[in-house]
Amino acid sequence: MKETELILGYPVTTKSIEECISDIVGWIESNERGKYFVCANPYSLEAAIKDPYFDVALKSADMIVPDGIGIVIASKILRGNIKQRVTGSDIFFGLSNVLDIKKGYTYLFLGSSNETLGRIVNKMTIDFPNIKIAGVYSPPFKEDFSEKDNSLMVEAVNRVKPHVLWVGMTAPKQEKWIYKNKNLLDVNFIGAIGAVFDFYAGNIQRPSPLFQKTGLEWLKRFLGEPRRLWKRNLISNPRFILRVLNHKLKTVR
Repeated sequence: MKETELILGYPVTTKSIEECISDIVGWIESNERGKYFVCANPYSLEAAIKDPYFDVALKSADMIVPDGIGIVIASKILRGNIKQRVTGSDIFFGLSNVLDIKKGYTYLFLGSSNETLGRIVNKMTIDFPNIKIAGVYSPPFKEDFSEKDNSLMVEAVNRVKPHVLWVGMTAPKQEKWIYKNKNLLDVNFIGAIGAVFDFYAGNIQRPSPLFQKTGLEWLKRFLGEPRRLWKRNLISNPRFILRVLNHKLKTVR
């Protein structure tokens, strides 16, 4: 079985959560630099159509995981091999569990507010006491970073040289920032995990495992935040599935 599957041109991993974590641990232990992963869902792949830089940032990632149930459905339509979602939360918790056992590894969290970052640090000391928090950095809340903003962010990371840099600035901002700066950062592995910052800090309650396993996590979140998520769920998702079906028809012909 191939390790990746093309979903509308994006090489999404077909590996299990455990296999993904194993690969990432291997990158970290080999002391490689600038490896990063991103999450693919219908919203992000639709947004990338109108944003060439976002498109490149996604395709250049060392690992694209099938975060949204829509990606799993697309694979089924295309008779692919993606069997399950692999979410940003799966990668964050899975990697943290392994590195906590191994000991001696460091994290830096970049993104969100100082209040949220403080909650994350407090939880980490309890949940994963053997992982050292090398630092946190809350960047300015603005649409585009200035060169000075960007330099300060890179400097904050390189000052402490963490093994893992978690970036939580929402898509596509976080992916584009990682792609732009990955070769400037003295870090082994970078993860674009967006909403995981808020989930882990307790700002947003993640739907129960029942919703997660049945692929209805999107519905629970939509009902909780309809004003913020209506475009994503009522426009982006249907458009994505229509594109997949159209692609399927073209390949059959």
